[in-house]
Amino acid sequence: MAMGPSKPERAADPYRVMLVDDSAVIRGLFARTLESDPEIEIVASVSDGLMAVNTLEKNLGKIEVVVLDIEMPRMDGLTALPKLIGADRDIAVVMASTLTERNADISLRALALGAKDYIPKPSSTRELSGADAFKRELTAKVKAFGSNRRVKRGERLPGKRLFSAERRAAPTTTAGATAAPVAAPVAAAPGAAISLRPVGRDAPQVIAIGSSTGGPQALFKFLGDLPKTLRLPILLTQHMPPTFTTILAEHIKRSTGWDCVEATDGMPVVAGRVHLARGDHHMRVSGTPAGAVIKLDQGPPENFCRPAVDPMLRSIVDVWGGRALAVILTGMGHDGQKGCSGLVEAGGTVVAQDEASSVVWGMPGAVARAGLCSAVLPLGDIAAWVQKQTMRRAA
Repeated sequence: MAMGPSKPERAADPYRVMLVDDSAVIRGLFARTLESDPEIEIVASVSDGLMAVNTLEKNLGKIEVVVLDIEMPRMDGLTALPKLIGADRDIAVVMASTLTERNADISLRALALGAKDYIPKPSSTRELSGADAFKRELTAKVKAFGSNRRVKRGERLPGKRLFSAERRAAPTTTAGATAAPVAAPVAAAPGAAISLRPVGRDAPQVIAIGSSTGGPQALFKFLGDLPKTLRLPILLTQHMPPTFTTILAEHIKRSTGWDCVEATDGMPVVAGRVHLARGDHHMRVSGTPAGAVIKLDQGPPENFCRPAVDPMLRSIVDVWGGRALAVILTGMGHDGQKGCSGLVEAGGTVVAQDEASSVVWGMPGAVARAGLCSAVLPLGDIAAWVQKQTMRRAA
C-alpha cells in the first residue's frame, strides 16, 4: 500500500500553537501548513472563541501563539481577543480574516486591542490549498512571534540554547547620549554595539516611512506624535494587501489628524500629506521636488513583498537626492535595507525603531546592524528626533 508523505521529525521544544476557526477544513489546512515545519507543533484546534479562552486557561504556559479567526459562532475573534490576552499577557495572537472591508477594519481594531498581527487568508479552501505566499507568511509569523516570546522570557528556542532576556545593545544616538536599553537581536553577539553614522548634511525635504509586522500601531503612534505643522510630503509603504491599505489610510487620518490618502497613479505629491502605497502595488515617485508625482506598478515583488519599501526609497533618491529622511519601523524581514543604503550614499538620513519597542525587529534591525542609521530609538522618541532634523538649517 502506498504511504503518504511522512511528517518531519519534530524539533526539540517546538513553538506551540492553537488554531481557532469554525471551519474544520481550514483548521486542517492550517495545521498541515504549520506542522510541515519541524519547529512548530499544533497543540490545540478549536472552533470558536469561547473554546479558545477555556482551552488557554486550562493550558497556561503550554500555548505560545494563537491563530484566531474573526467570524465564528458563540464568541467571535474580536470578543475573544482581550480575554485571551487577559489570561496570558505574553500570548501572541495573529488574526486571520478574508479580504473584505469589514474584516480589514476589524483586523486593525484588533491590533489596538493587543493582537500582534493579522494575516489575510484566501477566501476558499481551493485558493488556500495553492496559496504558497500565504503559507510562507503564516509560518514565518508564527515562528517570529514564538521566538520573540521566548527571548523575552529567557526560554529555549527550538533545538537551541537558552537566550537571556537581559542582553542589551549599546548607544543608539549620534549625539553621544544613550537611548533606552535595546534588547540585542537574537543573531547578534551579547552586548554588540550598533555603529551609527552622522546625519545627512542637508535638512530633509521629504520623509519616507517603511513598516510591516506591527506597523499600523507604530504608525498611529509615530504620526500622532509628529507635529501637523511639519510641511513636508510623507511617503509610506506598509506591507499590506488591497482593501487593508484603504482602511489603514482612513484609520491613520482619523487617529492621527494627518491627511492620509491611499496613493493613485499620477497623484501629485503634496506637502503636509501622507501618501500610502496601495496594496499589491509598488509606489514610486518621479519628477522634481517641486513637481513630484506618484507612480504605481505591479512589477515583481521585492523581498517577497508588493508593495515593497526598497522601490520607494530608490525613487526618492532619484527625485530628492540626499535631502530625504527614512524612518524604518517594526517589521519582519529586511525590506528597506538596500534602499536605505542608497539613500545614505546620496547623503540622506535614516532612523530606525529600536528592538525593545518593535513587534518584530527585522526591518529596523537590518538597517541598524548594517550601520545605516543616525539613530536607533524607542518608538515614542522618533517623532521628536525627526522634527529636529527637519528644523536644522531649514531657514
